[in-house]
Amino acid sequence: MERLRAIPVLIASLIFSLLILFFFCDSPAISGFYSTKLGLQFSKLDLVRTNEFFMRSYSAAVLENSTRINNSATAVQRKYGQMRDVEVGLARARAAIRRLKKLNGSKISLLDNEDAPRGQVYRNPSAFYQSYVEMEKSFKVYVYEEGEAPIVHFGPCKNIYTSEGRFISEMEIMSGGFRTRDPERAHVYFMPFSVTMMVEMLWRQSRDMGVLRRFVWDYVRSISTKYPYWNRTQGSDHFMLTCHDWGPISSMGEPFLYNNSIRVLCNANSSEGFNPNKDATLPEIFLYDGTMPSDLVNIPDPETPRPHLGFFAGGSHGWIRPVLFDHWKNRDPDLIVSDYLPKGQSYYYPMMLKSKFCLCPSGYEVASPRLTEAIYAECVPVIISNHYVLPFSDVLRWEEFSVRVDPVDIPKLKDILIAIPEEEYVRLKKGVRTVRRHFVLNQPLKRFDVFHMILHSVWLRRLNVRLP
Repeated sequence: MERLRAIPVLIASLIFSLLILFFFCDSPAISGFYSTKLGLQFSKLDLVRTNEFFMRSYSAAVLENSTRINNSATAVQRKYGQMRDVEVGLARARAAIRRLKKLNGSKISLLDNEDAPRGQVYRNPSAFYQSYVEMEKSFKVYVYEEGEAPIVHFGPCKNIYTSEGRFISEMEIMSGGFRTRDPERAHVYFMPFSVTMMVEMLWRQSRDMGVLRRFVWDYVRSISTKYPYWNRTQGSDHFMLTCHDWGPISSMGEPFLYNNSIRVLCNANSSEGFNPNKDATLPEIFLYDGTMPSDLVNIPDPETPRPHLGFFAGGSHGWIRPVLFDHWKNRDPDLIVSDYLPKGQSYYYPMMLKSKFCLCPSGYEVASPRLTEAIYAECVPVIISNHYVLPFSDVLRWEEFSVRVDPVDIPKLKDILIAIPEEEYVRLKKGVRTVRRHFVLNQPLKRFDVFHMILHSVWLRRLNVRLP
């Protein structure tokens, strides 16, 4: 394109060269034509100066055009050099992780780091640790600045959508050193809109689900027309994050986002389009006032007796919980199942702390905050759900610290729990204590906490590496 711009200059120089040729011709007929017919009174000195002027102008134009081409080429080289550096860095990280995947995690040193992952709860603790270290060293996230609060750059940091708001908040304040202001250095691109706030600000006014999809479509259009990064990969290195049940529906507003991008969702239902190969599960965390309940801060000693076999309290919504209530609500003093506790009663968490198993049935959607609450209380989770892709399954062996019960087996629930040997229960409970730190929100952040685990899930999908 830059070379085409020099063509008019070349044509002009050619025309003036022909004119000079005619002016310097010794033919009286030609010189007479120019002096009498056109009325031009040029001397040969004038013609030489004219020619020199146009030659200087041409040379300057060529030099300017050449400089512009060189600058453009340098910019392109710099751009693709940065892209190359990003991909080379990812390739090195993949190689380092794959080397450790081949080793038995129990036979190698984890750099003698006291907080390095260990134990059977991890699929491959050594590969996980190496991957985490590689993430800490190099992972960079570019956060788009487009959009206005409260729908963008803001999210609820309390109540049932805590994990959504806290993650957006941490990225906005550049916590952990993962955010970069230079999009050319980024490995992934975060679209910081909050589906929860979209529902509050847009849907509640219109009661039209279409406004959520249209907002997502408009947001992607705004960043894809202003920046080259979305179009470069059709969104495959971009991610969104939401804990609202309507997150998957909202993402349908942009087909490439739905099909290509990394969607970090609480509603991780594999029967409704959630693809664990590219999507990641966001733990659903319910912090009423944004802080950990005092009952769950200091957990009793592991040897403290837990007199109740199991416990659940909550609403009868969805299709699984009514079945649970039909069979077990107020039926057995050892397996306590009830609906919502009266407001003001404070024995919900104490009941968890007194129970060996905490029931985590799906509600309207597959996810439930009771899963993280059970882990906080070091109460072995009993997951009663279909099609739920559990959080951090890339690195965690959920069978080592939880029990899964098919909804069709709800009538046999007590028999299933009683049949678990005491030594097996102790092993499961120990596993819960081991993974607890991965589900805790910290301020300030700590290594391996839930914020870092969420980022690690995105990191793995950008790497396209499986740890097991």
